[in-house]
Amino acid sequence: MTSRPPSGARPGLRAGLLRMGTRVGAVRPRARDLRAMLRSPRHDVVAGVTVGVVALPLALAFGIASGLGAAAGLVTAVVAGTIAALFGGSHVQVSGPTGAMTVVLAPIVAQHGADGVLVVGLMAGVLLVAMGLAGAGRYVRLIPLPVIEGFTLGIAALIALQQVPLALGQRATHEHVVVAAATAVRDWAGAPQPVPLALAVAVGAAMLLGARLRPSVPVALLAVVASAVAVRVTTLPVPTIGALPDRLFRLSLPSVSWSDLRVLAAPALAVAVLAALESLLSATVADAMSVSSRHDPDRELVGQGLANLASPLLGGIPATAAIARTAVNVRTGARSRLAAVVHSLVLLLVVLLLADAVSWIPLAALAGVLVGTAVRMVEVSALRALARASRSDAFVLVLTFVATVVLDLATAVVLGIVTAGGLALRQLARTTTLHTEGVPDPEDDTDHGSEEAALLQQHVVAFRLEGPLFFGGAHAALLELTEVSDVRVVILRMSHVTTLDTTGAAVLADTIRSLEARGVTVLLSGLPARFVTRLRTSGIHQHLEALHHLFATTPEAIEHARRHVARDASLRSAGPVTSVQDRA
Repeated sequence: MTSRPPSGARPGLRAGLLRMGTRVGAVRPRARDLRAMLRSPRHDVVAGVTVGVVALPLALAFGIASGLGAAAGLVTAVVAGTIAALFGGSHVQVSGPTGAMTVVLAPIVAQHGADGVLVVGLMAGVLLVAMGLAGAGRYVRLIPLPVIEGFTLGIAALIALQQVPLALGQRATHEHVVVAAATAVRDWAGAPQPVPLALAVAVGAAMLLGARLRPSVPVALLAVVASAVAVRVTTLPVPTIGALPDRLFRLSLPSVSWSDLRVLAAPALAVAVLAALESLLSATVADAMSVSSRHDPDRELVGQGLANLASPLLGGIPATAAIARTAVNVRTGARSRLAAVVHSLVLLLVVLLLADAVSWIPLAALAGVLVGTAVRMVEVSALRALARASRSDAFVLVLTFVATVVLDLATAVVLGIVTAGGLALRQLARTTTLHTEGVPDPEDDTDHGSEEAALLQQHVVAFRLEGPLFFGGAHAALLELTEVSDVRVVILRMSHVTTLDTTGAAVLADTIRSLEARGVTVLLSGLPARFVTRLRTSGIHQHLEALHHLFATTPEAIEHARRHVARDASLRSAGPVTSVQDRA
């Protein structure tokens, strides 16, 4: 129920409070969601247990990849997974730590430590909640596909590069993943350690083969368990996760200065954009896989925002929805939010009961899991289709990919969107055309070439403007008009113009004034009512209206043009014409 504003509030404030109350009511959890969780618990419990088993090695690996350790990954999966499930906009979505997020977080951990991650998570959570309340969910989904695919490909490359030091038994010695990977390879070549590399390759290969041959079997978990047993039994000289903290869930409060907040604002924005993009993309995939499921994008943003507020406060890292875990959830029969909650409970039980066993897991094995995850993120068929679709799509894809790897995620997305938008505007500008034509009779199906020729003999030309007349193509579209010669009257048919912005109206007005300065009369026909205000701003509408040069239909304009030419001929025989108004 929407809360009532204070009785003494001003009308503007009261209206704002009412709108905010309506938005909050639209994204809050509903009783029917809770009832749905109790409708078929058996299916949801089975799906939740399955997803929990699949998510365990990923949570450990992503926690380590972020720089805060395996415990942070487990806390994130438990806390963020539960809150996003209860407050999010999808019934079957599973949230937690993801590879894309670790790419953003690793540099933050290196520069600012755990406090930096906490502040970034809190700021990103606030941004996500604000985006959801503002109704931004539907706009996030409008990001062009080449940008998404290039971004995903870049993320996959970064995840794989992040694992190179661990897979070689080395420590990352540089903040940038490309430099760190190259340094690790150089150090390994000087003193090779074959066991970690063998473990990473074996686990990664097992994961990829299992996904292809037995997708229903949690091969990644089995491979990680096998590697842990091998290390425990044979005492192989490889680094392991080590003992988990005695208290995983601990309340942490930030201790940063105002200057730190300003420095961390950009990473927080990157985390928020990434969380929104990945979560809404995952929810869209879940909708496609589940016939009855339809997500609420704004509520999903609010749910992810609340999850990102809670997870860092309790010792975790920022989270997003996970496409792979969501897909497993749907395929194993999930029907409500209960499945994602059960997934979190399974991981909580692992933390409480199997902490010692988790400490034996080799870091190289988790590196193999993440390399396998990175490989599975790349959809070769989608990349091939985009590359073949057009050179523009291929260029945006490659540009976004390179920017993601070389620069940072936020810059890559912005650069990709701006480039895709610019190319789309260029393509749209090319659809604006100017056709010379005769005036057809609605009851006549014959060729109108003779009629056009007759008009030309009378020094009257009719042009049909088609498409958008905007800043991207107005000058090019109207260039032909400025070059007409031996013409006394130009008729502009405006009924097929789909868009007219301020620049388009200004260019049209300048073109009309230029023609009139050369003694050419300009008539407009079929001007859509929605463009009148824009033309009035340029002043040309009032000018043509005063001259009676605006017509509802083209035949009326043609008839006026013929009378005008005849009158003009008689005026010329009587004496010189002193003004354009005399021609009206």
